[in-house]
Amino acid sequence: MTDSTNYYDTHLSAEKLKRCYEIAPSRVRQYLDAEVNHVLKYIKSGDNVVELGCGYGRIIPLLAKKSIRIFGIDTSQSSLLLARENLKDISNCYLSRMNAVQLTFTDKFFNSVVCIQNGISAFHVDQQKLIHESVRVTKRGGVILFSTYSEKFWKHRLQWFQLQSEAGLLGEIDYDKTGNGTIICKDGFTATTVSAEQFKRLASHVKQIRVTIEEVDESSLFCIIERQ
Repeated sequence: MTDSTNYYDTHLSAEKLKRCYEIAPSRVRQYLDAEVNHVLKYIKSGDNVVELGCGYGRIIPLLAKKSIRIFGIDTSQSSLLLARENLKDISNCYLSRMNAVQLTFTDKFFNSVVCIQNGISAFHVDQQKLIHESVRVTKRGGVILFSTYSEKFWKHRLQWFQLQSEAGLLGEIDYDKTGNGTIICKDGFTATTVSAEQFKRLASHVKQIRVTIEEVDESSLFCIIERQ
């Protein structure tokens, strides 16, 4: 059985991770587009941006067009190697192997911190530490963008994960244990979500921030944290 805490390092990385997005149904593709388009609204030219959990670099080209510099971090070496190949012609892109709760960047370095595609759950790290660390590296006036899945998107999300399971990218889904926003596979993979109230509680211990919760496309739930 695979340990879900490092599933994206050891089992679902690089070409396998890319394949997950290639087989996404049309409604999931709509969700993915709406999610990244919402992020782009918050990024200004001249911004230093970091994406936590950049994987193989799926959205970095879009972020690179809107920012002066885009940094992508991930814990999977194989995903980063594929990202370096995919992004070799993007001159303002910098990739590093790094844990999102132990960032090596200095305080107040970024204008924007991006953690979408349910990274707050998928990373399987201390979520409060993840928020604290993201705020630490964000400049005053900067923004941190976390996203998870909306409850309204459940049937589409489950269908997508079933397709991934059928393609051999995930283990068999355990439908006896799957439900209420959580997907559990028989190989140990677990995918949860964060509610609006959970986002607020996680951020409540951080000073000098403003938190806004936004639903996008009836598919994403965003937690927008502005550092004041």
